Order: sequence, then structure tokens, then C-alpha cells
Amino acid sequence: MDIVVNNKPEKLTNGDRLSELLVQLGLFEKKGIAVAVNNNVIGKSEWEKCGLNQNDKITIIRPTQGG
Repeated sequence: MDIVVNNKPEKLTNGDRLSELLVQLGLFEKKGIAVAVNNNVIGKSEWEKCGLNQNDKITIIRPTQGG
């Protein structure tokens, strides 16, 4: 399935759930990330229930250090 993650094309190769995408990206176990699907914030408790569709736009925000 083709989706867009942080404005970059991505293929979801294993399933159709947000949690499966985050596993594919190596982010499922990360703490402190925020995820939105089509501009709707999805809480971590909903990641496994949230289905994705072709061309959905996912935004993933991770804290960074620096200054």
C-alpha cells in the first residue's frame, strides 16, 4: 500500500494498521513520539486499532536534542 510519511512516499509492506507501519519504520517501541493520520492525532493506545488506507498522510513527530 502506498502512503506518505512526513511528506515522503512510503510503501506499507506488511498489513494495513498504523502499528504495523511503526514497526516497519522501527518506531513502535520508541517513547515520546506523536503520530497523526490525515491531520488527526492518534494516541498510542489506538495505534493497533487504526487502519490505514491507500494515500493516507502520516505525520510522525519525534523529539530531538540540540540547541
